[in-house]
Amino acid sequence: MKIIGILLVIVGTVGIAMGAMMYGDIGIAAIIGATSALLSGIGFLIKTSKEKRIKQAGGLE
Repeated sequence: MKIIGILLVIVGTVGIAMGAMMYGDIGIAAIIGATSALLSGIGFLIKTSKEKRIKQAGGLE
């Protein structure tokens, strides 16, 4: 899951940069798609870190 999160953050960052270079509606659509990839990647990374903390604490009882 951590690898997926990192890849999504990279794709989102590159997509935002490429979307900024595009013209018109296509650029806006690319930035929206890249933003969703970026937010999904951040969500995956947050979930992974929370799972790691729960496992270190002994799990849920």
